[in-house]
Amino acid sequence: MSNTSSGLLYGALLLIYAQFQPAGFAFQSAPQKIFIEPRKMPPVAGTTGDTSAHLRVDASLVLISANVSTDTGARVTDLQKDNFRIFEDGDERQITYFAMEDAPVSVGLLFDSSGSMHNKMKQSTQAAAELFKTASPEDEFFLVEFNERPKLTVPFTTDLNELYDRVSHIRTVGRTSLLDAIQMSLNLMKKGKNTRKALIILSDGGDNRSRATAAQVKAAVLESDVLLYAMGIFDVGKGTREEQNGPKLLDALTAQSGGKHFRADSADDLPSISARIGNELRSQYVLGYAPGALENDGRYHRVKVDLELPPDMPPLRVHYRPGYFAPAR
Repeated sequence: MSNTSSGLLYGALLLIYAQFQPAGFAFQSAPQKIFIEPRKMPPVAGTTGDTSAHLRVDASLVLISANVSTDTGARVTDLQKDNFRIFEDGDERQITYFAMEDAPVSVGLLFDSSGSMHNKMKQSTQAAAELFKTASPEDEFFLVEFNERPKLTVPFTTDLNELYDRVSHIRTVGRTSLLDAIQMSLNLMKKGKNTRKALIILSDGGDNRSRATAAQVKAAVLESDVLLYAMGIFDVGKGTREEQNGPKLLDALTAQSGGKHFRADSADDLPSISARIGNELRSQYVLGYAPGALENDGRYHRVKVDLELPPDMPPLRVHYRPGYFAPAR
């Protein structure tokens, strides 16, 4: 057989092979190599001592972080102490500590690698890169991938390029064990070295595989000092009942922690949302006050933060953790 005939036969075989392959086995181009360098930490004014926590409680001081934004989501970073009022269990407390803080964070990235994510991997990888670009040199990250079950694929590290390299090689398969991934990550976060801690979830649907229940995970979030943020992209009106309940579940979990759930209209929105979450973690007001009972009663105390603004200012939104468990005696 001539070389020309051999080439034609080989090309025909490749064409036939490609036509009969399932969508999940399509040829994938190699991920682009990029180098991610953490941003430089700006000087922080008005902060003294180790106050780097979105919620910290001892016998004489409660510290709660709050994010303030406009209706369009733009961050507001120029408010003063007099613009805030804080209440515990319905009673107003005097704010005795106030600062704008950009402190190191321990972050867990929970990456959905189930089969339904196959067509969203390019944008999801870009979202991870945008998140890492907002990091400071003192931040640390771990990576948990979840499909049929969650697995820790990168333990705590400050090497952003190691993290990105792993994310860029994730392959999609199976169903979604979101609740198990959150439960595992809350336990992993206990080893974080930074006082401020956050989990960032990137997923496109509800849970259809976990052993943990929603009630169990909600209780674990309530008892933790970890912020939850989520980037959710959902096929509205499609999928199982669990997948349709995914947005509501992420809304409840993130709000309970003091974080947010950002719904993406399409996968193309993920990188910008990721950058927004990363920046939001760097622009938090820290409010400190003395609790009502200066004792470790072990009870859950509800917290409310209000804004008191001049009449000429537009309405603003404030996000914060709505309560805390006091230390037990």
